[in-house]
Amino acid sequence: MKRKPTSPGEILYEEFLKPLGISQKELADHLGCDYKVINRIVNENASVTPEIALKLGAAFNTTPDFWLNAQMAMDLWSLSHRKRAKIRPLIRARRLIRKVTH
Repeated sequence: MKRKPTSPGEILYEEFLKPLGISQKELADHLGCDYKVINRIVNENASVTPEIALKLGAAFNTTPDFWLNAQMAMDLWSLSHRKRAKIRPLIRARRLIRKVTH
């Protein structure tokens, strides 16, 4: 995965709030959450939680999975682009193939 995925916050803003003319405050009020929750998601300072995913799904007639999958793609991309120790595979491909064929 070379390209950074589209964040759920960008999706929320560009595909839902902006075209529908809904402010972050209006959405927060509608969902029954603090404005800061929506603002942090839009600005990529907070993740979409399962609870918020359920609420966004209900509000915009999408599935919670839509929001959680977008968040997971961002999380995995972010983690894969941080410096970290390389971990060698425990099972080597050759060994696995040899065991399966014998």
